[in-house]
Amino acid sequence: MKNSINKLLFFISLLSSVSLIAQEGSNAVPAVNVQKLDGSAFSTGDLENDGSPIIINFWATWCSPCKRELNNIAEMYEEWQDETGVKIVAISIDDARNMAKVAPYVNGKAWEYEVYIDPNGDFKRALGVNNVPHTFLVDSKGSIVWQHNSYSEGDEYELFELVQKLANGESIED
Repeated sequence: MKNSINKLLFFISLLSSVSLIAQEGSNAVPAVNVQKLDGSAFSTGDLENDGSPIIINFWATWCSPCKRELNNIAEMYEEWQDETGVKIVAISIDDARNMAKVAPYVNGKAWEYEVYIDPNGDFKRALGVNNVPHTFLVDSKGSIVWQHNSYSEGDEYELFELVQKLANGESIED
């Protein structure tokens, strides 16, 4: 009986390991709860864009390069949407002390992005984000196909070129 229990425990352990390896090898956007600006919960697993690309951008109110990047993209966002159907999702990593600053900042800039707050850093950790800005590009199948850390003036043009390729069904690995 003891031998059967040990075999069963070993088998369960093996299945758990295989499941974790499959999840870690996945490029899918992880399903983690974040907050909408009104404080209600939203699961990142529900992010979708009818087969068009999604840009996920991690930022913070205290991060000047983050704000510069998102403000520069905001100037072109309508054109980007018209041409490619892209959706931008801005994820604030502001903690409990600073998260009250997010909505006033976003409203003052009139960003057309979906903006969420990750106050516990769960989504940030799930994607391995160590510092901001950190940008991810998600294809029509919901897979993360590209990521970039930091921001230099003009990076938004390279990002848009990649979005155009995805929107046209082309590979971005050229």
